Amino acid sequence: MATGPEKDTLPSSLRSGPTGPRELEAFLDTFLTSQMKELHIPGVAFVLVKDGEIFLAKGYGYANLEKKTPVTPYETVFRVGSVSKLFTATAVMQLYERGKLKLEDDINRHLKLFQLEDAYPQPVTFANLLAHTAGFDEHFIGQHARTLSEVIPLGKYLATRMPPRTMPPGQVISYNDHGMSLAGYLTEEISGIPFAQYIDENIFKPLGMGQSSFQQPAPPALLASLAVGYRYKTGTYKPYRYDYLNTTPIAGAISTATDIARFMIAHLQLGRYGNSRILNERTAREMHRQHFTHHPRLRGRAYGFSEWIENNVQAIFHDGGMPGFNCRLFLLPDQNIGFFIACNSDTVQLARKLTSQFLDHYYPVQKKTDSPQPPADFPSSARHLTGHYRYTVYSRHTIEKIMTLLSQVRVTCSNRSLTVGSGRYVEVEPLLFHRVNDEDRIAFKEDEHGRVKYMFIGTGAYEKLPWYETKSFQLALLGFFALVFLSACASALPLGILPVSPRLLEQYRLLAGLIGALNLAFLTGLALLLSLVDRWEFTYGKPPALSALLVIPLVTSALTIGLPVFAALTWSEGYWSPMGRWHYLLITITALGFIPFLRYWNLLGLRSYQRKHALAEDTKR
Repeated sequence: MATGPEKDTLPSSLRSGPTGPRELEAFLDTFLTSQMKELHIPGVAFVLVKDGEIFLAKGYGYANLEKKTPVTPYETVFRVGSVSKLFTATAVMQLYERGKLKLEDDINRHLKLFQLEDAYPQPVTFANLLAHTAGFDEHFIGQHARTLSEVIPLGKYLATRMPPRTMPPGQVISYNDHGMSLAGYLTEEISGIPFAQYIDENIFKPLGMGQSSFQQPAPPALLASLAVGYRYKTGTYKPYRYDYLNTTPIAGAISTATDIARFMIAHLQLGRYGNSRILNERTAREMHRQHFTHHPRLRGRAYGFSEWIENNVQAIFHDGGMPGFNCRLFLLPDQNIGFFIACNSDTVQLARKLTSQFLDHYYPVQKKTDSPQPPADFPSSARHLTGHYRYTVYSRHTIEKIMTLLSQVRVTCSNRSLTVGSGRYVEVEPLLFHRVNDEDRIAFKEDEHGRVKYMFIGTGAYEKLPWYETKSFQLALLGFFALVFLSACASALPLGILPVSPRLLEQYRLLAGLIGALNLAFLTGLALLLSLVDRWEFTYGKPPALSALLVIPLVTSALTIGLPVFAALTWSEGYWSPMGRWHYLLITITALGFIPFLRYWNLLGLRSYQRKHALAEDTKR
């Protein structure tokens, strides 16, 4: 979110945050009672720190529904997901202030097992990793492991599965799990000790975070207090099993709410907690300040943290999610206040709703009634902004690419505003738009030829798509393929649609029918698999059903090679009627066209990132 001139700040006496634990508790009780029921959340832990102390810590609901174990903020352990990235970023900043690295260093100088490819003139730096501007591709498949024996050591995992560089560093924010995993691995390389041990010795122990760990498996005492993560579906709560991570630095931490409180206090006090210090003041300020933004009037990224601006209040935060868990760490440095909320449900809505209601309740603003007026030539000047946009963080080289069809954002234009998703935006500056009746802003960026290249929403970058990559065209193309394949199946049935013809051409008809049936079976099976299988299952690798399905396109692509031969014979000998010949020519061309379609969406076998990077010893200069 972004602040704007449409709101006036209320007197500071009404914007001081919570005035007492009881009042805050009453606010939370009302909010969480309704939201936990509405969102089907079993348990919640909340803690708020203020002026260097825990102001309020409270648990709600159950950590384990089967055992009716209540959530307590001091004892219940949660998987904090990507909040782990803040510990990783803090570790890198510790090494920076100790002179072990420079933030502008080419990270290849510190990598011993493998090297990143020189895809662009600019090297990837530590600053790029911490601000998520390194420009790596991304993938979800294979980050987790079901058992400890299946876990791949961090260095080996990154050496073989590090996504390629797909954008120049420093161009856009591209939030990336593997980039921050690389930061964690570099922590190991530079410090000379395993990542989990480094965090324990340099962050957890100095802060007294005795109920926190990155170890896999976690210490038995912490596992005994670990909440069960749940997914609510069809009226029941489904528990997730405890799993492991190949990318530990980005999501491997477990902790209690009150342990996280110590970490928040340390950052709010610029690295100090009691008599301990994990960062010096200068380093902490450097970590917290903005290091990249897509537009001066949009929020950006610090090192590890992301910015949040709402109700004229500036904050830094990070969200976290794991199977059956979701959380948010939210700091208001100017107010010396921070809160952490965690739940054992995979919903992301609770933390988002709490943040807005918390800020509206404790930092209210008065809205102005007037709204920005668009330029007189708005319809003509804004028309080139319309179209479909795709989030720049996606997997370009695995089957996960197909999920971008569901996440494209469409921008349309009316006489006075742009419509982006469900929101209407009015232009307030060239290429900068303000949401009507809200404080969100979006911006656009043109290339050197004046063509729109990106749309920026919050800290996210979306690339404008050519017409042939848009959701509407791709789905229409998919529908066309399905109809033609269905007609091939129907024509292969012995219904007398075509007259009796030579045996060779009967084989043509049967081959086309078989290809059509197999392709339809593949498309139907893939749609069912993606809609029915829990998304977290893909983190372990390709499900067996997917492996079986992906054999079909390989078979049909091989069989399709024979169709042009049959088509040539049909036309050269004048078999069947002209309509019959044209029909089967359409089937042949469609089946051939389906092959590049499959390849574009990475459906010709499961392409993965199991690749070999240049070994460091082979690239020494």
